[in-house]
Amino acid sequence: MPKTAAARPVPRVLIAACVFLFLSGFFVVRFPDVPGASVGSYVFNVLIALPAFVALWRHLGAVRAGLALVAVSLFGYLIEGFGVATGYPYGNFHYGDPLGPRAFDLVPFLLPLSYVPLVIGTVAAFAGTGSAFRRIIASGLLLVVVDGVLDPGAVSLGFWVWPGGGPYYGVPLSNYGGWLISGLLASAILTAVGGPRFSTAPIRPGLLDSLILSLSLWLGVAVFSGLVFPAVLATALIAFLMVRRVQIFRALSRDR
Repeated sequence: MPKTAAARPVPRVLIAACVFLFLSGFFVVRFPDVPGASVGSYVFNVLIALPAFVALWRHLGAVRAGLALVAVSLFGYLIEGFGVATGYPYGNFHYGDPLGPRAFDLVPFLLPLSYVPLVIGTVAAFAGTGSAFRRIIASGLLLVVVDGVLDPGAVSLGFWVWPGGGPYYGVPLSNYGGWLISGLLASAILTAVGGPRFSTAPIRPGLLDSLILSLSLWLGVAVFSGLVFPAVLATALIAFLMVRRVQIFRALSRDR
């Protein structure tokens, strides 16, 4: 029997979505002020986040997955709001108008849709490999690398603003120290709520998909904005995550 899309290590629909999002980067860069752009931003964020949210629900169960999403979302709001208000731990920055309304005029309401799937993907990338402590460290470091793709593109689009600029495409190095701190804490929260489901049980490859999709969009933004190093970094990360997805798929298939 021919394999179905669901039986493939990397489903065709995932590849097609990655290509679509990469090409969408052209329109995001070239037509930022098109009518309905803010609504489109919410739609894109929902669609990109959906695979990770669904996979987390299937992997942890409804109650534990709901707790994980709420906990990481609240943490994201708190640390980002604290960062905007005080300049710690990221440095002095604020969110731009393209991301729409902000909670308490600090953090965009759509933050969980963009941030939580990144945490899910990086934690899943190292699930079942070593102790919880090592997995949290690895996930936190991977989140910093992921932000090395996101921030230059976001700054070029005015999604967030660093008034003092910085040496990495206008981003200060303090931002990455802040991302390491927040990434370690967010990874620890998700790992703690997930419990043994991230340490011993085979995980679902779909937990990586939202991170892959997000990086595909930001790869397009980097390419069409002329951001060479972030584009190379995004390509390497997507390749790593695709390989990891295949490994997870095969491990899950063996255990069935």
